[in-house]
Amino acid sequence: MDRRIRYLQKRTSEFQVVEHRPSDPSRVFFSAWVEVEDEAETTKTFRLVGSDEFDFDPQYISIDSPLARALIKKQVDDEIIVHTPAGDKAYYINKVWYQ
Repeated sequence: MDRRIRYLQKRTSEFQVVEHRPSDPSRVFFSAWVEVEDEAETTKTFRLVGSDEFDFDPQYISIDSPLARALIKKQVDDEIIVHTPAGDKAYYINKVWYQ
């Protein structure tokens, strides 16, 4: 536990707030909010965040995750395939926004 605390304290000093929007806000990049729909027509909303932030909110996913990697540079109406240990999953991008 102490080791994890030291690690997080060290990382905290390296954090950098990213406040600029990407040049093409219609595409998915770091800090984007994305609404996706799966094959069962279930919608989910995610925000792409750094690997040290994803556990702060259940809607946050690490930029290093398979889902986030599949979403990068995609836009509304694109379909993505995410390769998971349980098999491939298809998602349709409904909405992309930044706030």
